Amino acid sequence: MSLRTLCISLLVAACLVMVVLPVQAESAGSSPVKVIYQTPFSSDPHWTTNNPSSDYWDPSGGMYHFSLEPSTGNYAYIPIDSMEGSFTFEYDVTFDRVDDGAAFRFGVTGTEMDFNKGPNVISMFSNGKHENIMSLHLVTVGNREMEVNSQSDDELTSGTIAYKGSTVRFELNKTYHVTITYDDDRKITIMQVSDKASGDEIWSYFINTVGDVRNMNRIYLGSRGDYGSMNVYARGYIDNVRLTQPAPAITSVQTTVSPTEETTVPPVTTKKTPVIPTHLPADTTGSPTDTTESPMGALLAVFALGITGILGVLCGRKKS
Repeated sequence: MSLRTLCISLLVAACLVMVVLPVQAESAGSSPVKVIYQTPFSSDPHWTTNNPSSDYWDPSGGMYHFSLEPSTGNYAYIPIDSMEGSFTFEYDVTFDRVDDGAAFRFGVTGTEMDFNKGPNVISMFSNGKHENIMSLHLVTVGNREMEVNSQSDDELTSGTIAYKGSTVRFELNKTYHVTITYDDDRKITIMQVSDKASGDEIWSYFINTVGDVRNMNRIYLGSRGDYGSMNVYARGYIDNVRLTQPAPAITSVQTTVSPTEETTVPPVTTKKTPVIPTHLPADTTGSPTDTTESPMGALLAVFALGITGILGVLCGRKKS
């Protein structure tokens, strides 16, 4: 190989490195999260339950079976470290039965595991006055209860938030992916429900949280706090449970934000849900706002300088 060819080859290699490495560094450093708990139910998760005949791991399907009945106080849970700050909770669910008067409740809560007592953030799928609707239910540390559901123009009860969109109902024997995002900085909680098969979002809405939501130490499903009629059931399977929090940045770049009296955000929209009011905070994803500086930048500089030095020596020899 001639010296001229070698010089050109090294120059091309240096250019490729300068293009590829920054892209890889940016991809590796995007949206870091800390996993608090996750299970695909491929093995027994060993959840604690007071009704193992109804709530149990199903090894044949690799899912967790539940059958919740009001006024029985049945539960299944897994303990977690007491949580502070923003989080994202997600799972898949399939119902084969939801009787009139029955409800499925699943989320993160405190030791009492009573959906009426704070703190908790719980998703709910129920059948009753309004057939097969979805709800986001929240109780703060100070026991302020808030709830919004997918029934249009619902007759408001204490703590219920008006949902102005078209009514959205869930179906039996269809798998849904549920995501609950709590943003502690902006004090907002969002529930999103998607069709697992198609990926289409069918319903989402939010609660502006008044008060703190913290010190939750269990992932829980059950009927504690539900004193309805017995012999009705919400039955099915959950899968792919995952609870995460934004990971702290190792090295952050300080940014300055000009204070404003009010921030606005584009709504969390779906084909079937209305535009969310513009008084929402600017970021409803729960992702950290600080950017992470990758160590790949320093390695890139050293590598490029090394190639430049080699080129200089080789070209100098050529001239001599």
